[in-house]
Amino acid sequence: MDALDVARWQFGVTTVYHFLFVPLTIGLSVLVAILQTMWHRTGNERYLKLTKFYGKLFLINFAMGVVTGIVQEFQFGMNWSDYSRFVGDIFGAPLAIEALVAFFLESTFIGLWIFGWDRLPKRLHLAAIWAAAIGTNLSAYFILAANSFMQNPVGYRINPDTGRAELTDFLAVLTNKVALVTFPHTLAGSFLVAGSLVVTVGLWHVMRNRDSADTGAYRFATKFGSWVVLVSSALVLLTGDIQGKIMTEVQPMKMAAAEGLYTTESPASFSVLTVGSLDGSREIFALKIPYLLSFLGTGDPHGTVQGINDLQAQYATQYGPGDYAPIIPVTYWSFRFMIGLGLAAAAIALLVLWSQRKNRTPTSRWLLRATLAMPALPLLANSFGWIFTEMGRQPWIVFGEMLTRNGVSRTVSLTEVLTSFTAFTLIYATLAVIEFKLLLRYAKAGVPEPTPEPEPTDDDTERPLAFAY
Repeated sequence: MDALDVARWQFGVTTVYHFLFVPLTIGLSVLVAILQTMWHRTGNERYLKLTKFYGKLFLINFAMGVVTGIVQEFQFGMNWSDYSRFVGDIFGAPLAIEALVAFFLESTFIGLWIFGWDRLPKRLHLAAIWAAAIGTNLSAYFILAANSFMQNPVGYRINPDTGRAELTDFLAVLTNKVALVTFPHTLAGSFLVAGSLVVTVGLWHVMRNRDSADTGAYRFATKFGSWVVLVSSALVLLTGDIQGKIMTEVQPMKMAAAEGLYTTESPASFSVLTVGSLDGSREIFALKIPYLLSFLGTGDPHGTVQGINDLQAQYATQYGPGDYAPIIPVTYWSFRFMIGLGLAAAAIALLVLWSQRKNRTPTSRWLLRATLAMPALPLLANSFGWIFTEMGRQPWIVFGEMLTRNGVSRTVSLTEVLTSFTAFTLIYATLAVIEFKLLLRYAKAGVPEPTPEPEPTDDDTERPLAFAY
């Protein structure tokens, strides 16, 4: 073990942990805004209760996401200074805009939304949550644009004197074909997570508090969340199909590794299960669906998909001697866990809708248990998706331009990286317990009773800000 190995583990752990909060924040921000819009248009009190109820869960998750996200910025300078020096001119631009525009937009209007319930006009207060939701989604786009440069570098040149990548076309970075398809795919995955949480909490209250006056609100939340899950699942599959074709074009080794495809095939079959040799160099047994991989990768059932061994020989000629294949078992299984867990969440949502047909009340304990696990399924699917995305790019930190081993900080010792890795892991474990307990506590508490609006006065300058939570 050396500093490079630990630095990679640290970045992987902190990134995956941070992303546990991101999709829920992105999805819930929009769903809460939709619920408040429904209350604003109909005046139905149950939508107001649900807005404040799920809004509280959104704020808890948002706060945790901000705390864990700050660490990501520091790691570029701590453990990956050579990478930052090489690509900082390009990578820094979308991240700076994300911080100065998107993050400040969402944080400012979230503050107005929290404290403005009884101070702002209803339309302006509604606009605040929509502005916060837009800021959250814009933030995701700029971060994905930065990451997409690592997958498919565009809009740059290499300065021969400094050896650094320099930005030549910022619009090309923002309109990178990888970013344009990754963004809707990520949003769909985020709505899958948020919808699953809405279903879980709603169904738990429906089954545990059947005689409650708020049962109608919980029933609506359960159905609303289930439809969100089903629609977002369809969008995940659609955008994932497009993403697969672009991945085959710009990162053919990643597609080959995802399928355990060692030799070039035309047509290529989709691997349901592949068993390879211990060194990952060849296929021993495989269960396949004919023509499917060619269609997923090229759009043509008879299309050609390059294999790992042929690409390895090509890259060795193009970039010099070395191993240019990622860890095959990691990419192969993370790709399948991503798909399987997402589909499992959609199946549970379908069962939940079926159980409530004709206004029935679900009674199955097995359904409740499956639904309680439901938010974890798309959350893990998102995490496995990012593990596949980043591990499938290896050994490159910037595809075709910089190897991961060349991006690590040269002056950081193994002891220093281990120390920071241990500290961050312990802090994150503590935050995970806090997050879980807070979400569990407020989810069990149920929807709040609406507070009466204060009587208007001629002078309300001394009236304190209204805090709804």
